[in-house]
Amino acid sequence: MKLSELSNSCLRIITGIVIAVVITVVALMERYGIPFLHIAPFHAVKWFAVIISVGCIIETIKCIKATSPRIVHKNLLQIILFMLWLIFVSISAYSVGNKPGIMLCLLMVIVGADVGAWSFGKLFGGDKLWERISEHKTWAGQIGGIICGTLMSVLYSKIFGTNVMGSIWFGISIALLSQYGDLTASAIKRRLGIKDFGNLLPGHGGILDRVDGWLYVLPLMWFVIKYLV
Repeated sequence: MKLSELSNSCLRIITGIVIAVVITVVALMERYGIPFLHIAPFHAVKWFAVIISVGCIIETIKCIKATSPRIVHKNLLQIILFMLWLIFVSISAYSVGNKPGIMLCLLMVIVGADVGAWSFGKLFGGDKLWERISEHKTWAGQIGGIICGTLMSVLYSKIFGTNVMGSIWFGISIALLSQYGDLTASAIKRRLGIKDFGNLLPGHGGILDRVDGWLYVLPLMWFVIKYLV
C-alpha cells in the first residue's frame, strides 16, 4: 500500500471514529438531554437526521453550481429527479426520526455496511460489482458490507433486547439496500464528473458520500412505519 493510500485510510478511520462519537452524543442527548446546560431530553436523533439530510441537499446544489453548464444540461432530468428524491429523503428522515431507536439502528447498520464493504474490498479485491458506475466497489466488498451491517444489527438487538432473528433479516436487508444507495450516488457523481460531493469529512468526502446509504433505506423505512407497523 502506498503512503498516500495509507494516509487516506488513517484519515478515514479517524473520521469514522469521530462520526461514531457524534452519533453516541446525539443518542445520549435524546435520552438525557444536556444536563450541564439544564436542557431536558429532546428529539435529538430526529433533528440530527434532518440536518444531515438538508446538508446533503445543500452540498449537491453546490456541486451542480460548480459543474459545467454543458454537463448539467446534458444530465438535467437525472439531476432534477435526484434533487427531488433528496427532498423526499429529508421528509422521510423527519418521519423516521420520530422512532429514535429505529433511526439509531439504521445508522449502526449503514455505517457497519459501509465499513465492511470498504475493508473487504481493500483486503480481497476481486471482481467489480458494477465497474461502469463505480470502479472501486467489488463483490467481496458487498458481501463484507452485508456481514458487518448484519453484525451491527445483531449488536443493537443484544444491547436493547430486541429479537435476534428479526435483527438478522433486518441487517441483511438494510445493508444490501444501503449499498445500492451508494451506487446511485456514485452514478450521479460520475454524471457530474466529480469524485466526491464535498470534503467536509476527511477520508470520506462530503456529507452525502457518508450517508448515501440512506437514499433508499429511509424512504422504505418511512413507508414501513407509516403503513405496515
